[in-house]
Amino acid sequence: MPWLLQLFNQDSVPHAVLIISLVVSTGLILGRLSVAGIELGIAGVLFSGLIFGHFDLTINPEVMHFLREFGLILFVYAIGLQVGPSFVSSFFKYGLRLNVMAAGIVVLGALIAVGVGVVGKIPMPVAVGLFSGATTNTPSLAAAQQVLSGLPDINSEIMKMPGLGYAVAYPFGIIGIILSMLLVKRLFKVDINGEAKAFAFDQQQQAQIPVWEDLVVENPNIHGLTIEQIPFFEGMGVVITRILHKGGDDVAIAARDTQLMLGDTVRLVGEREQLQRLKILIGPDAEINLQEITTNLLSKRLVVTNEEAINQTIGDFCVRYGVIISRVFRPDVQFTPTSALRVHFGDELNVVGSHEALENIEKVLGNSLEELSHPQIMPIFIGISLGVLLGSLPFNLPGVPTELKLGMAGGPLLVAIMLSRVSNWGTLSWQLPKSSNMILKDIGIVLFLACVGLYSGDQFLETLFRGDGFYWMGCATLITLLPLLIVALIGRILFKLNYLSLCGLLAGSMTDPPALAFANSLHASAAVSIAYASVYPLVMILRIIAAQLIIVLVY
Repeated sequence: MPWLLQLFNQDSVPHAVLIISLVVSTGLILGRLSVAGIELGIAGVLFSGLIFGHFDLTINPEVMHFLREFGLILFVYAIGLQVGPSFVSSFFKYGLRLNVMAAGIVVLGALIAVGVGVVGKIPMPVAVGLFSGATTNTPSLAAAQQVLSGLPDINSEIMKMPGLGYAVAYPFGIIGIILSMLLVKRLFKVDINGEAKAFAFDQQQQAQIPVWEDLVVENPNIHGLTIEQIPFFEGMGVVITRILHKGGDDVAIAARDTQLMLGDTVRLVGEREQLQRLKILIGPDAEINLQEITTNLLSKRLVVTNEEAINQTIGDFCVRYGVIISRVFRPDVQFTPTSALRVHFGDELNVVGSHEALENIEKVLGNSLEELSHPQIMPIFIGISLGVLLGSLPFNLPGVPTELKLGMAGGPLLVAIMLSRVSNWGTLSWQLPKSSNMILKDIGIVLFLACVGLYSGDQFLETLFRGDGFYWMGCATLITLLPLLIVALIGRILFKLNYLSLCGLLAGSMTDPPALAFANSLHASAAVSIAYASVYPLVMILRIIAAQLIIVLVY
């Protein structure tokens, strides 16, 4: 089979495609192998690339450079779209405390990485790789390599160093996070079930998700007024969705011109605390459930997928089609809308109305799962173009002698975050469906990791067994454990943080899915996932920035 041998040895397009495909596929298989319940995950692609590179099964350097940079751009752009909508809100949603502690873990890890580089006489490009691997954060590795490539007098051997450091540090990075959780559990003799119950009770007290209440109108001051004439409903973020007039048999939609009369029963949707306040202004709980006696009204969740519906207001839909939109569901959040709220592509609206009204508004909103799963391609490449332009723009910082650039990591990332906050521009939707975003992100990161592994594979084993590999491992252990344990002790002793939330904080501060999976296995409580999601956006940005600053300011 000489043609097959020739395909593996010649420098051609089929050869490059074959090698990259084999590295990615074997790496993903390697990442699924479980040892003591721990998997490498997507980082298996890096180790697969190292193996291929060690045996000189590599590709043209120029092609490799393009694939690495293009993969990086796809990855960070998808990350920006993912974390952008919750970047600001997540910082405040569950309080500053979790995010400040997570930021502390990032800063401590960066300082320790610089310390082991200076005191331990480890080359700073290696120290940055250790920082990324010890914290299992691949985007920071990508950002550091991109900045490093833009500095003067950087040769190919130096460019290999971050990848080598990352590969050496990564395995204990996963183990170290889990180990820190177990050490805290043992040290404080934590009762997992007790922590879960305490968290559930706390969540019930602070719940902000919309709920409903059926109240009887007993306040004579609002007798005869229309809903539009009563200002505190919209001001408190509460919607009246249904009304049963006194002595009537049919439950009706509560429109803005609907009059409230003494003895009427109304259904209100909003935050629990606001509904409790409204009882004083309206009246007590009703003895009947309006939903149970409703025969002419239906409730349906519809998805906005029609371009013509994008940017229309909730009030327009309610007036035009005779419905009530009681809740809006967006990624990671649900809320009661005001009449002035404009809908975005992919919003899920909880609509209440007659069968005919629901059919009419469904046609306008689209409600097409096929359209939802089919992303708009043009905004992706417009966004990437803007990101490349921003990343290539030179700027100066005080005290730094050379011009700096955000590069192919920082530029697309910042543009994606900004565009995700805009969400829509006319009929263009900057947001991607979740499935499409995951595909874009995963393709980008496997291309990047495969090329990093191929590029550094010829030196990995020699560095590990004949060089300073095990010494680097010891330094990486400090970068992993010290920040986690310091912040965990502060969180538990000083802030009395719930243990399950603390585990989510530790996993989120390292943006590490295997650690999240382990923490979730401790209990089915949502505490872990909530804390993880709360700190993830900020931490992802900080780790990318920290890796770049280490290279720019210290190297």
